[in-house]
Amino acid sequence: QVQLVESGGGLVQPGGSLTLSCGASGFTLDYYAIGWFRQAPGKEREGVSCISRSGSVTTLIGSMKGRFTISRDNAKNTLYLRMNSLKFEDTGVYYCAAKPQALFSVCPRTPNEYTYWGQGTQVTVSS
Repeated sequence: QVQLVESGGGLVQPGGSLTLSCGASGFTLDYYAIGWFRQAPGKEREGVSCISRSGSVTTLIGSMKGRFTISRDNAKNTLYLRMNSLKFEDTGVYYCAAKPQALFSVCPRTPNEYTYWGQGTQVTVSS
């Protein structure tokens, strides 16, 4: 059974940090581009960052550059998102997603390009 499971969300104060994890089962992440997306209340799902099979990172929202870091550990079949200097507007449900990809392709930027999705983990930035 193919599954992505996010964890690590929670309540954090502005300026704080969180690390989200996304564990894959039923398939091997080595052959997939993987990404993080988020959906704020009342808004559409948007891309945060993605990482290709070769490890090339694309930041999908400019305001996150320098604050959020995506990484993958293929040996653990896990994707991570380290979030620093969190702001109120970072609040939302964070999803990981995966898409099978050729080795040297750039990771997809939009949600509808991805094949598998996790159930999401809530991140709330509040004082």
